Amino acid sequence: MTESSQLPVMNRLIAGLPLTERNALQNYCVPVELAFGDVLCTQHERYTHAYFPSTAIISLMASVKGHPPMELGMIGHEGMLGVSLLLAVDLAPQRAIVQGPGTALQITKRGLRDLLPDSPVLHKSLQRYFFRLMTQTLQTTVCTCFHLVDARLVRWLLMTHDRAHADDFHLTHQFLADMLGVQRSAVTIASGILKDHGLIEYSRGKITILDRAGLEAAACDCYAAERFTIAD
Repeated sequence: MTESSQLPVMNRLIAGLPLTERNALQNYCVPVELAFGDVLCTQHERYTHAYFPSTAIISLMASVKGHPPMELGMIGHEGMLGVSLLLAVDLAPQRAIVQGPGTALQITKRGLRDLLPDSPVLHKSLQRYFFRLMTQTLQTTVCTCFHLVDARLVRWLLMTHDRAHADDFHLTHQFLADMLGVQRSAVTIASGILKDHGLIEYSRGKITILDRAGLEAAACDCYAAERFTIAD
């Protein structure tokens, strides 16, 4: 993780603030560049910072003993990592890892708490976002239990595409398998079907979205529910 000298306001929570609140928030924040694989917080440990992603994408990971972690939530330019601090809860409920490198605004836990009493619009926006993130996490749990790997992969690709600001992103089959909590072979088969149908292309760890409408048609109903979490 490195500091970034320039960062356009792209995070929706920040962009929607009145100018006075936006300026106050930015005075507390430091622009940072987040690299793929950066661990921003660890499950059951105390937050030190919160993050407002702009172009970065953050995965919320949970695990149980004897199994690799899997993704339960995704945060991009629509949200904030550390929103549970609004409830005076310092412990991170999940491990947060950067799955899409890019920019973010970083604020200390103390800074966020000092800022909120004088930022009513930000406070309300974060409360609404907290509900949306909770909805996304619950929908992911249901999807994991009841839907096949190919539909879950389509949903995950669409969720990433919504936040990636590009039609291609670097993702290995092993990384996708870890995100979905399945064997790598299952991802290889599912992505091969999508490629054969002309929906995606992949080569050397890079996946390109070729037919967005086709992917949406192939997605399970959970994706339509998830779109609520990034709605304006």
